[in-house]
Amino acid sequence: MELKVVAIEKPEEMNFVLGQSHFIKTVEDIHEALVTAVPNIQFGLAFSEASGPCLIRYSGTDEECTELAKKNSMALAAGHSFILFLKNAFPVNILPVLRNVPEICRIFCATANPTHVILAELPQGNGILGVVDGQGPDGVESAMDIQKRKQFLRTIGYKF
Repeated sequence: MELKVVAIEKPEEMNFVLGQSHFIKTVEDIHEALVTAVPNIQFGLAFSEASGPCLIRYSGTDEECTELAKKNSMALAAGHSFILFLKNAFPVNILPVLRNVPEICRIFCATANPTHVILAELPQGNGILGVVDGQGPDGVESAMDIQKRKQFLRTIGYKF
């Protein structure tokens, strides 16, 4: 076994979700869940099939997101993984819906940060061990930082 690190390639501000699932039905079920939850959502999804023809199955409503999903899924080459890129939605808007998709086993991350995926490479393929999402902390928030955090959440409409 070898450890391997793969950087997720994407535009700086674009959010994505990386997870593990277990069945070819995943692609259609995630697609249906997303378009039902967020009208006019723009996304691209790729699912790496782990048996049979072992194809990258894909779907989406946005060509750029779908191409990114296929490209990153190929780079990861991890069976039963899925990657979902979002344009006009944020992970916080869709994570509850994704958690209700029966085929989804795990969500590794949901972020817009620079992300590296840590893989175990075996002769049969790769497995995702974990992710490095963004950067480590530079310190502990101050009273002013707390105030800014709370104000930011209210400014963007997530808190009242």
